[in-house]
Amino acid sequence: MLGSIGVVYGDIGTSPLYAFRESALAATGHNAAAREEAILGILSLIIWALLLIVTVKYVVILLRADNNGEGGTLALMALASRALGGKSFTIILLGMISAALFYGDAMITPALSVLSAVQGLEVIAPAFERFVVPLSVLILFALFAVQSRGTARIAAFFGPITLVWFVVLAIGGTWHIAQNLTVLAAFNPLHGVSFLFSHGYIGLLTLGAVFLVVTGVEALYADLGPVQLGLLPRLDIRHTSEAQFGQIYIPRVNTLLLIGVVLLVVQFRSSGALASAYGIAVTGTMVVTAALAFIVIWKYWKWPIWWAAALMVPFLLIDLTFLGANLLKVFSGGWVPLLIGAMVMVVMLTWRRGARILATKTRRLETPIDCLIQSLDRKQPYKVPGTAVFLTADPSSAPTALLHSLKHYKVLHEQNVVLTIIIESTPRVAAADRVTLEPLGKIFTRILIRFGFMETPNIPKALALARKRGLSFDIMSTSFFLSRRAVRPDPKSGMPVWQDRLFIILAKNADDASSYFHLPTDRVVEIGTQVTA
Repeated sequence: MLGSIGVVYGDIGTSPLYAFRESALAATGHNAAAREEAILGILSLIIWALLLIVTVKYVVILLRADNNGEGGTLALMALASRALGGKSFTIILLGMISAALFYGDAMITPALSVLSAVQGLEVIAPAFERFVVPLSVLILFALFAVQSRGTARIAAFFGPITLVWFVVLAIGGTWHIAQNLTVLAAFNPLHGVSFLFSHGYIGLLTLGAVFLVVTGVEALYADLGPVQLGLLPRLDIRHTSEAQFGQIYIPRVNTLLLIGVVLLVVQFRSSGALASAYGIAVTGTMVVTAALAFIVIWKYWKWPIWWAAALMVPFLLIDLTFLGANLLKVFSGGWVPLLIGAMVMVVMLTWRRGARILATKTRRLETPIDCLIQSLDRKQPYKVPGTAVFLTADPSSAPTALLHSLKHYKVLHEQNVVLTIIIESTPRVAAADRVTLEPLGKIFTRILIRFGFMETPNIPKALALARKRGLSFDIMSTSFFLSRRAVRPDPKSGMPVWQDRLFIILAKNADDASSYFHLPTDRVVEIGTQVTA
């Protein structure tokens, strides 16, 4: 509980640092004093945004729409696809849009939170103004440097600090409320509604600023699945906790986020300027989340459509209203998360399309595994001691590494395994369902190993389960054969030249399969092939 206060609720708890200030400035202008009516209206909007979005939508409803304990729009995407009987491209596209916007939000959130906190020093001593940006950058480097230590350790450090922050807020707030009990009238939603209708365009601008108070709520329902759902190349994923699933550290992503966050701090230099860039990514994510949640509640939970609509359409309308209000900030900084999201979308779409084209081409050149085994059973080549494991993405086709091994070495091992890794749409796979064995001919065995999209594929551990089911082998006398594909551009690939080259760059920078699957480095044999994409 203390850890969740530091990691999840810390962002929501720091939002008042800039949300109320930006709302008041939007409503009254930089030089005007806010009237009591405007203050009550803004506070009413803030209170009901917290109650409706954070408490009702996320805590009460969405946290129940989990995929075996994992949340996020990608989890909703998996549930919605399963409920519709297949991977609908529209559903996948919605998930990709939300994930892309989430990465844009992930860059702006730390930049805005740190800048707004450091700017508090200006209140005590205005001379600190010139140190705000350097100090913010220094703090950000320190924060990103400790990410590799894991969520649990970071939460243990920040949990008590955030708890003290909340206690100080409560004490200071209670003291000020006691001085003017009129402020409690802000719980009446009519003040917020009246403010919006009486201020027109200014009301919409203020609503965009009010939305800042719920930023951080997405951490309640976070996304962690595109490293495993085929939307991005293979990345090195390090689990930082042996007791908790989902606590991971991805070095490349952490580095890219740090670069992006520092650039934002240097470019915008103040929380006020950066606040204009915030909100669009979060509201866009929330709109997609509400739409996917409606499909899940209707199709997966099997509610009547009018009940599902009655539950989610009001929240969808609220999210669309906030999105419309935040779109007014596009030209004053709101383009930043849209640009980041667009770049991530291009990468995801390119990787998915290129991987599909490459798989289709490779499949046309492959030999059916059954035909090959029948041929080998009739005329077996010379056999050497030990076990050979050949990895392939298609269990019905002969692995490329096996074909090249036979072509060049003209030998087989005494025991041969055709191994395929399957990533399921569920976060985790039970140990009983992890491994499937099927004999193929006299000296071959087909093994299917299933992992959830939240798990790190570890082949040696999975093969230990296969040994319990009758597969006899010694890991130290087992060779793992991989096919390393060198991708070359193809003018007839079906993709534009720029996208073709981007896919090749992504493929070259994907993590090595042997380390990704945790294979023993001294037992891996890689056979290179060239393919066009």
